[in-house]
Amino acid sequence: MGHTFKSLWAYRGFIVGNVKREFQSKYTNSLLGATWTVINPLAMIIVYTVIFSQIMRSKLPGIDGAFSYSIYLCAGVLTWGLFAEIVNRAQNTFLENANLIKKLSFPRLCLPVILVTNAMVNFFIIFTLFSLFLLISGNFPGLVYVAIFPLLAILVLFAIGLGITLGVLNVFFRDVGQFFGIFIQFWFWLTPIVYPLSILPESVQKMMRYNPMASLINAFQSIFVSEQWPAWQSLVPVTVVAVILCVFGMRLFRKHVGEMVDEL
Repeated sequence: MGHTFKSLWAYRGFIVGNVKREFQSKYTNSLLGATWTVINPLAMIIVYTVIFSQIMRSKLPGIDGAFSYSIYLCAGVLTWGLFAEIVNRAQNTFLENANLIKKLSFPRLCLPVILVTNAMVNFFIIFTLFSLFLLISGNFPGLVYVAIFPLLAILVLFAIGLGITLGVLNVFFRDVGQFFGIFIQFWFWLTPIVYPLSILPESVQKMMRYNPMASLINAFQSIFVSEQWPAWQSLVPVTVVAVILCVFGMRLFRKHVGEMVDEL
């Protein structure tokens, strides 16, 4: 593990250069530039709010604010967006960078680090605007806001562990990426993001404990909607799964990295 970090640190210039290049290239010849980072999730939130706000406002238990459902939705959609971006990009990163992997000698784990950094930059742009909205509208949660940072750490750990595992498998079995693209759409709607957990039948609510993203999303929503500290004990399972996936993904990667280059 120490050797891995030393290798990544030695190639920090390569990582930073790629992060800058990717961010800039994304908005080359674009009149609005980085504004598109904000427009895309904002459009989704507006659509969902317009469609669901009147239906769901009365369904949020104990919450009567004019912006309560919008805040609930933002807390879920934005953090899910970070998770989905990391996993979707990680599962394809070795395939998309096949030429780079074949031609250059560098620690292959630089690729997941680059994509996570890019995803975090995009996330913090839109999340900063969301935080400003909370301040201006008088809905800033106060001290409990700091709890988002350990939650983000768990979310990123889970996303990259799952993403690297899928990424290695996707090199050898291309159906993995196709299947997961469909699966994650169902996963979104099977996670209480657009709707609150309380409207589901009790039997379904119990099943949600097996959805690792449900407890994470709920923790973010409890901070911003209820202004409450997360129930940390409920996050133990997803944290354990995240660590296991990271360890498994790293071992899978190390074991097959030579074969991956041949396969690519």
